[in-house]
Amino acid sequence: MNHNLGVNTHESGAANIWLILTIVFIVLTVGLGSAFGWAFYNYTDQKDNVDTKVSTAVNAAVKKQADTDAVNFEAKDKQPNRQFAGPEDFGALSFDYPKTWSTYINKDASSGTFQAYLNPITVPPVADATQFALRVTIETRDYDTVLNTYQTLVKKGDLKSSTIKVNGVDSTRLDGNFTKNIRGSAVIVKIRDKTVTIRTDADTFKPDFDALVATIKFNS
Repeated sequence: MNHNLGVNTHESGAANIWLILTIVFIVLTVGLGSAFGWAFYNYTDQKDNVDTKVSTAVNAAVKKQADTDAVNFEAKDKQPNRQFAGPEDFGALSFDYPKTWSTYINKDASSGTFQAYLNPITVPPVADATQFALRVTIETRDYDTVLNTYQTLVKKGDLKSSTIKVNGVDSTRLDGNFTKNIRGSAVIVKIRDKTVTIRTDADTFKPDFDALVATIKFNS
């Protein structure tokens, strides 16, 4: 009886060891599987994030290059500039403007007031509320009288007034809201007994306007 009990005890111990080993193996397998799954999930997540960031960066770079190319093409398309020439008896005002702009003379010098409108491709019907790339007015009203028509807007803060040199003559520049629909810039210049107002009706044309103002010439 004691001999058989020893065998049974030995077999029982061996079984217990195998049971423990099996449990440990299962635990390790589950643990390693979970760790692998977690690592794989992290890898996939990080890869997706990296791929997304790379894709976003590439798209941004492509868009930036496309925007740059478009700006460069537009700038080159405007070259060479044309020259605007006003009436001789109104000071022979002249300036350079993009060749892609069209010009419309609304009033010639014979009316006592000269008015011209410039706009890309075509010039729309003339109206106070219409936005033009450029408006040119030469009139017999006194320089100070013309400036006074903007003083209310300057005092309200709608327009910012500054002094600039145009063709060596002290002149006035206005930037801001001229009306509800028109936000742009203007220069007002005294030429002999005439007053010239050159205005752009949209900030879109401000770079062209600034370049144009730098080329203004007239007979003092």
